Amino acid sequence: MSEMKEEAVAKNFIENEIDSDLEKGIYDKIVTRFPPEPNGYLHIGHAKSIALNQGLASEYGGTFNLRFDDTNPQKEKEEFVQSIEEDVEWICGEKPPIYFASDYFGQMYECAVRLIKKGKAYVCDLSAEQIREYRGTLTEPGKDSPYRDRSIEENLRLFEEMKNGGCEDGARVLRAKIDMASPNINMRDPVLYRVAHLHHHNTGDDWCIYPMYDFAHPIEDAVEGVSHSICTLEFEDHRPLYDWVVRECEFEKPPRQIEFAKMYLTNVVTGKRYIKKLVEDGIVDGWDDPRLVTLAALRRRGYTASSIRRFMSLCGVSKSNSSVDYAMLEYCIREDLKMTQPRMMAVLHPIRLIIDNYEEGKIEYLEVPNNQENPELGVRQVPFARELYIEREDFMIEPPRKYFRLYPGNEVRLMSAYFVTCVGYETDADGNVTEVHCTYDPETKSGSGFTGRKVKGTIHWVAAPTAATAEVRLYENIVDEEKGVYNEDGSVNVNPDSLTVLDTCYMEPALAEAKPGDKFQFMRTGFFCVDTKDTTDGHQVFNRIVSLKSSYRPNLNEK
Repeated sequence: MSEMKEEAVAKNFIENEIDSDLEKGIYDKIVTRFPPEPNGYLHIGHAKSIALNQGLASEYGGTFNLRFDDTNPQKEKEEFVQSIEEDVEWICGEKPPIYFASDYFGQMYECAVRLIKKGKAYVCDLSAEQIREYRGTLTEPGKDSPYRDRSIEENLRLFEEMKNGGCEDGARVLRAKIDMASPNINMRDPVLYRVAHLHHHNTGDDWCIYPMYDFAHPIEDAVEGVSHSICTLEFEDHRPLYDWVVRECEFEKPPRQIEFAKMYLTNVVTGKRYIKKLVEDGIVDGWDDPRLVTLAALRRRGYTASSIRRFMSLCGVSKSNSSVDYAMLEYCIREDLKMTQPRMMAVLHPIRLIIDNYEEGKIEYLEVPNNQENPELGVRQVPFARELYIEREDFMIEPPRKYFRLYPGNEVRLMSAYFVTCVGYETDADGNVTEVHCTYDPETKSGSGFTGRKVKGTIHWVAAPTAATAEVRLYENIVDEEKGVYNEDGSVNVNPDSLTVLDTCYMEPALAEAKPGDKFQFMRTGFFCVDTKDTTDGHQVFNRIVSLKSSYRPNLNEK
């Protein structure tokens, strides 16, 4: 009994509805879909719908489709189609069946003709502004269009004229004939078709009339055999119209619409027009700039599909809109990478360290574990030499209390190598440290079993003679969080420090062989990914995915 209760609690409300429909025999098979309009790049919010719809289809042994709602050629581009296909395949781990709403334009037209013949649709000559005026308000009913009582024959003739190019844009529309006094404004004779002489990315110039979303979408679902049309809460008021369309068009097994809450992420930019402005103004280098939260940007930055899916699982599915802290997403990528990726040594802000008593010209290879927490990742050989690079912050002339790294007279361990003691340093004319001098104790080699004394500090290093060089990009939020996401004029409050470029960083030589997309943890620094856009032969570019630590801890009891 307790096990059954736990299982019931674990189900979200959509799964409960699907279970009920299956028990009643309403559907034989579960079919879901993700239906983006190809008018921009997908962002992190879309990943919730992708993961939810694919997950439901997988859970019930059904089918998940990607369908482009390409009914508005004015805003759609082939570039966006391709990017969406890549994003969905990335999140899903496989390429789903792909459909286009435009493939059904013929069937949609036939549905419209059927509605006219049933007396359920009419051609209206009111302008868009007049239609809005006639629609009424939330507290006042609308009034009938003067064209509402046209005969079926006249409506058929006029609609065919619209299809054949006999009308100018905006001159006429086809409207559903429902109820101008309905308390739901969406049911007050909504527009089904408009005239638009536009070239379409898929159908070319075959059509000069295009269906409205609220008419096209339910037909697309019905034609594809979608059982459950999972959409966000803003479509809840549109559900009566969705049901009206599939019922009046006489589909045998109409799909069922179920709404869930969108996911809002704190302090990020997701609006397409805002991202487009950032791209056009050159503030970011494209829709895939790693400071954005488009899926293309997150992938380029180094986020994994599994971390995105884990994030969506932690967010859960609900009927109430809520905001999620961006730190939760960062937590998920850290958890995904910390045990699976090699931990390498890279020095981002270098100063030179010279071991005065180490043999000049000697290159020694030390065995270093690839991931101290995951022995299954094995070990590698890392070169060690008299001259090394260390992080500038790992040496101070006059350190504060509890500073356990290098300073004059102090001894530390060089990670996976030897104990060294600082015996001196050199500065330039401005007093900046340029070199640190040390001596080493050969008896303290890592792995030798030395137990003579202990040190409190361990620092990483890179051997200067064999070091690879690379550009490293440190990303922060594109938004200035202290000022909020948007200015009063609607522009984005851009963080001036959202990108720091380090031109010359030193790394152990194995990183020179890393391929675009490869991910690593840089010791004591963060997780990094080889950039897939700007890396070229002989010029490695690494993006910081996320820093190593955060105070954020999720509530793992949430679903």
